[in-house]
Amino acid sequence: MLRIGIDLGGTKIEIVALAEDGRECLRRRVGTPHGDYMATLTALAALVEDAENELGRRGTVGVGIPGAESPASGLIKNANSTCLIGKPFRRDLQALLQREVRLANDANCFALSEAVDGSAKGADSVFGVILGTGVGGGIVIGGRVLIGANAIAGEWGHNPLPLPTAEDLPLPPCYCGRKGCIEAYLSGPALATDHFLQTGERREAAEIDRLASAGDARCEATLRRYEARLGRALAGVINLIDPEVIVIGGGLSNLQRLYESLPERCAGYVFSDVFNTRFLPPAHGDSSGVRGAACLWD
Repeated sequence: MLRIGIDLGGTKIEIVALAEDGRECLRRRVGTPHGDYMATLTALAALVEDAENELGRRGTVGVGIPGAESPASGLIKNANSTCLIGKPFRRDLQALLQREVRLANDANCFALSEAVDGSAKGADSVFGVILGTGVGGGIVIGGRVLIGANAIAGEWGHNPLPLPTAEDLPLPPCYCGRKGCIEAYLSGPALATDHFLQTGERREAAEIDRLASAGDARCEATLRRYEARLGRALAGVINLIDPEVIVIGGGLSNLQRLYESLPERCAGYVFSDVFNTRFLPPAHGDSSGVRGAACLWD
């Protein structure tokens, strides 16, 4: 059976087609129609049709979205791509494709991909972290994504940052309307904002990392603040679900120092005499989410 996965992002839509053995048959990316719901649906349907015509086979379709489907109404909620909010996205896409479509949060798709045949293959419990434009998470237990009663399992980014210190104040505003959310501290834009507020320098995460490695004390201090906050935030997750593996995705997963520093940064807040959770980069890189969407039919 051909498995088609789609990753619907704010700036790009990616499609992948996987054979039964996981082999990649096709991959393609196009830009996301900005703020246009119907154009987005049309683009997704066209990608599926073109892929199936090229491969000469019909496939199952799974889609990862930056939000969640309400179990009460079937409408999209909590989406960074705001044109999806309040829309019957899955129902509308099924009507266009004339088949059942499986839908999941993009962080859940990322976690599933890495648990099935990625960095966390073989682990019974996996937490997949997205550290990018936003902050998200997905939980996979025994090879199955945990959705939750409210379809928000793994959404650690909109919990308050644990144990804020003086340098974490004042609590930064979050797009969700609250203050002090983990996302408001740990997203890529939040890291850049923190550096600007402390130094007056406008730099992106990759440049901050490069300059810190070259000995820049201010950039090093910014990354140490970030690591301390991330360690406290992930310790809370570990105390709740105690995952064997935490896989870090998103643009900030490229900060290689995180994989060395996080065990120490977390350990002091974890309620245990041992600390065995492993922190790993994604085996499938920024294409992990689209593979996970395809795996929603496994």
